[in-house]
Amino acid sequence: MQQETSEPLPRLDWLSVRAQMASMEQFGLAVSGLLVVSALFTAVWVASTIYGKASIVDVFWGLAFLVLALWYLWQTPERTLRSVFIVALVAIWAVRLAGYLAWRTAGAPEDHRYAKMRAAWGSRFWWVSLFTVFWLQAFLAWIISLPLWWAITHSAESQPLLDALAFVLWAAGFTIETTADAQLARFKSDQRNAGQVLQTGLWRYSRHPNYFGEAVLWWGFYGFAVSSGGWWTILSPLLMTFLLLKVSGIPLLEPALVERRPAYAEYIRRTPAFFPWFPKREGPGH
Repeated sequence: MQQETSEPLPRLDWLSVRAQMASMEQFGLAVSGLLVVSALFTAVWVASTIYGKASIVDVFWGLAFLVLALWYLWQTPERTLRSVFIVALVAIWAVRLAGYLAWRTAGAPEDHRYAKMRAAWGSRFWWVSLFTVFWLQAFLAWIISLPLWWAITHSAESQPLLDALAFVLWAAGFTIETTADAQLARFKSDQRNAGQVLQTGLWRYSRHPNYFGEAVLWWGFYGFAVSSGGWWTILSPLLMTFLLLKVSGIPLLEPALVERRPAYAEYIRRTPAFFPWFPKREGPGH
């Protein structure tokens, strides 16, 4: 009688299982970041209803990314010097931006963007703003923060050369943004410039060099994610650049500037809106 031979049972690939579980945990961490930043902006919304000024949300825009970066770092079991360094870069940018905006808006009336929304919605603005301002910014901040999540949680997989290039981009963007803000603050502090248009320094080559610097900075953060294999998070810098160019940045700011400063229309004609370049020369008759 022929003895039957049984095939060995398939062995469970524990390395593959552990990798899949780790991926699920990392994805769960990313989703938890949305809950964290939503809680932050909900608290800011409550403060805005008490304070009566929705524009305080702008101060917390940069800080939201710091909260997210710290959350990702805290929840990551394998922290590295690189991941701490990335969080430090976020902190430098976020604290500087929040401090500048808090100083600039202290004692000032509500930003015209939110004032128009308040006038349009009337008594319903207090709860409509929760969805259209605060939770919307929470969602956008979460999407834009995805390169931070990937770079922090996959820090051990990075490539030093790409990290170096990413830091150069970050440093260039931070320097441009900080310098532009300082030049604008110094210009506004001189009462002789009231109603005038800043057209010197970085503002000679771009109407919004601070926005350009912020966009470059976020391409730097994206570079850290690419260094760790997170090339797919490119939606983040694309979205940030798009928002500055087409949504919440230039389109909302410039119509009011043209209305308040007659010389701004000519400034628009001669000076690039975003990407720095030499201004147009005066033509005949100018």
